Amino acid sequence: MSINRVNISGNLTRDPELRSTAGGTQVLTFGVAVNDRRRNPQSGEWEDVPNYIDCVVFGNRAEPLSRFLSKGMKVAIEGKLRWSSWERDGQKRSKIEVIVDEVEFLSQRNGGQQGGGYQQNNGGNYQNYSAPAPARAPEPSRPPVQTPPSADIYDEDIPF
Repeated sequence: MSINRVNISGNLTRDPELRSTAGGTQVLTFGVAVNDRRRNPQSGEWEDVPNYIDCVVFGNRAEPLSRFLSKGMKVAIEGKLRWSSWERDGQKRSKIEVIVDEVEFLSQRNGGQQGGGYQQNNGGNYQNYSAPAPARAPEPSRPPVQTPPSADIYDEDIPF
């Protein structure tokens, strides 16, 4: 058995690009910069070294998400890795990218306060957590929580 899951958080390196396939499927691509900490061998100091990760969103989620993402935003991404290879000008090329399942906004579009979120729920739709939540049906009533017995009952008093 193998597991193909990835969670990253970082800043968008470019504005997202929305395209469509010949079959009409929408494809949103963007890049995320994720820092790695390494010790510089010459100075002995710790340095942040960026890794640039390509991310792809397919289908109905691509167009709405493209309206909310912009270069510089801090986001958290959950998805799976996909390896692609092709040949161009006689040279073999390859890359690994993240196929995005969920996106959470860690900063607002204009670089404002942390907060807002835009996360896929199980129906494949996104919900903007910055906006008021839609009205929901009332939750079923739950039985009241029982209070623990008084302190004067001990294990010895229990008849088993």
